[in-house]
Amino acid sequence: MNPSTAQATVIVDELVRTGVTDAVLCPGSRNAPLAFALHAADAAGRLRLHMRIDERAGGFLALGLALRSGRPVPVCTTSGTAVANLHPAVLEAAHAHVPLIALTADRPPQLIGAGASQTITQPGIFGSAVRLAATTAVATRATGEQAHWRSVVDRVVAAATGAVGGPPGPVHLNAPFAEPLVPDGTAGWPEALEGRPDGGPWTAAVPGRRSAPALPLDPGAATLVIAGHGAPPGLDLGGAPLIAEPSSGYWADGLRAGPWLLGAPAAAPLRPAQVVVLGRPTLHRPVQRLLADPAVAVYAVDDPAGAPWTDVAATVRATGSLPALRPPREWIGRWHAADAAAAAALDTALDGAAAPGGPRLARALLASLPGGSVLVLGSSNPIRDVALAAVPRAGVRLLSNRGVAGIDGVVSTAVGVALAGPGRAYALLGDLTLLHDTTGLVIGPGEPRPDLTLIVLNDRGGGIFSLLEQGAPEHAGAFERVFGTPHAVDLAALCAATGVAHTDLADLADLPAAVAPGPGLRMVEVRADRAALRPGHAALRAAVDAAVGRVVAAAA
Repeated sequence: MNPSTAQATVIVDELVRTGVTDAVLCPGSRNAPLAFALHAADAAGRLRLHMRIDERAGGFLALGLALRSGRPVPVCTTSGTAVANLHPAVLEAAHAHVPLIALTADRPPQLIGAGASQTITQPGIFGSAVRLAATTAVATRATGEQAHWRSVVDRVVAAATGAVGGPPGPVHLNAPFAEPLVPDGTAGWPEALEGRPDGGPWTAAVPGRRSAPALPLDPGAATLVIAGHGAPPGLDLGGAPLIAEPSSGYWADGLRAGPWLLGAPAAAPLRPAQVVVLGRPTLHRPVQRLLADPAVAVYAVDDPAGAPWTDVAATVRATGSLPALRPPREWIGRWHAADAAAAAALDTALDGAAAPGGPRLARALLASLPGGSVLVLGSSNPIRDVALAAVPRAGVRLLSNRGVAGIDGVVSTAVGVALAGPGRAYALLGDLTLLHDTTGLVIGPGEPRPDLTLIVLNDRGGGIFSLLEQGAPEHAGAFERVFGTPHAVDLAALCAATGVAHTDLADLADLPAAVAPGPGLRMVEVRADRAALRPGHAALRAAVDAAVGRVVAAAA
């Protein structure tokens, strides 16, 4: 057996022994040893292999698989720019604490800087974004090499899963291979290429959990809890009012109109004495303004896995574990009364003809999804539409790329999420997010195919910018071209080209039938008018503010 084949065989075997069940592979020449080894492991039923032609899409596919399963997932590429195309997924995994393994083939060191084709300096290419970066030595035929190969695999997997301190995250395993790069049909090697006889990893590493002292807050004070992406699960909040972002894991228990209430002019009686922050809230400006208020005591719950606390405004007074909260009943009742009034006003406004399409779609979709499904939310308006308009419910798991909150790779992430578990998966995204990852729709005829429905709100451009400062009327002269970024892509034709079933949904009343469980990859296109977005949101804001004002006046 030639050295490159032996090394790749051992690397893949050890990955399987550490718990890897899925791997993504992008074609190339220098990573041929790993390609043959991964294919053999797939044929033997030891892991499931996913082939993709685009490394960026492959990286996000692996991210989605790891995001839902919690298991480390390697994405294997050849050398050169193929490695650089993994960087967006690596960055998302770093900030979202997802165990992604960038498994990259490389040229031998003597070829670096010598003008060899497809050659760059790969060690350190991801900088501080990875938890660990390791490069194996070029295989020879020395006795004992196998132990070193297995040991380095175990180290990078341990770093990816948080077993060496700190939260889970991406790692980089770079493997230089010398020619020949293909199996030569022989099996001889100085030692048996076998791992531990019990099938376990060479070095077993167990993820640790840390504990922290209780936060020095007043358990009986008027407390508001804010839950963002990556919030530690399973905490007892003692009935305190909760504003939870959809991907926080607490959304089903949160207030329906919480983000609206914080921005209401008449909401002074709802001002908390202290705020407890779980995870990393990023969606709502009223939340950020509250956290920046020096008159409010802000505390951050420590992450047991060691993720850093969020403190954009530098107002956090302490971090620690959450003590038992017992906020005043009158305080809890005040928030729930305001929430009920705001939610009723919101629904009335959403039923009106002038309501923006995104919030209406989000409300209808969450009400239509079958129990036990998983929904991936796009990073721009879709996740905000769900947060602002949908009725929180249990039985649907909500996921999103909120680590860096980019729109790239969302289709591939959703495909990975769908492939990582049983049941129907869904994704709510905008048209630009879809177009940014059209290669995510390209799945080979022999590859595992997801049961995934993509619900695409098509307003032919960048809708979120209509709601920001640049969408104000005084910027109309420049807005449409440089922020609205209009396009004329026919999504039905795109689906036809990639073999994706397409439904053009004209009436939200037909949405339950369109998202009914079924096999395969499908797209439901919902058209909307981007020009109505800014005034539509202003109308929703006015309706909620008026309702909150009436509740506050009645309680005074």
